[in-house]
Amino acid sequence: MSTANTLDEFQGFARALTPRLFRTALLMSGDWHLAEDLVQTALGKIFSSWSRVRRADSPEAYAHTVLMRTYISHRRLRRSSEHPVAALPEHTSSGPDSALRITLLAALAELPPRDRAVVVLRYWEDRSVEETASVLGMTKGSVRNRSSRALARLRRTIGDGQDSIAVH
Repeated sequence: MSTANTLDEFQGFARALTPRLFRTALLMSGDWHLAEDLVQTALGKIFSSWSRVRRADSPEAYAHTVLMRTYISHRRLRRSSEHPVAALPEHTSSGPDSALRITLLAALAELPPRDRAVVVLRYWEDRSVEETASVLGMTKGSVRNRSSRALARLRRTIGDGQDSIAVH
């Protein structure tokens, strides 16, 4: 395959997948600009090995795995240099549940990176235990344990008044 065709193929793949990757990265990081950087870094890694990626059983799953590992690596590198802020920046939202969404995102931001990754993949991305384990390089038992602990922590953080929240 010619270089031009390979580049066109990758650009089409990236164009189609970028919105989903960005949404996942934003949920993971809680920061618009960091999410953009994570997606860009992941796409760069994918492009550098595109000839192998395009032959994979699921290039999209491969891309999500690269994104998750990029996020976890970033968190590991930045653990001591970044500090959480007391309040979230003001966002405009037209939905009736904007306060609940902000509360839930703030609680999600308090989870450790791997627990957050499990919650995002299992409940926002609606992936199976097996898919989540594969993307994160964990056992199915670890995904179940982290999921259970993370949901319990989210419920404690959000408070008793929000017990009716179903995380799907």
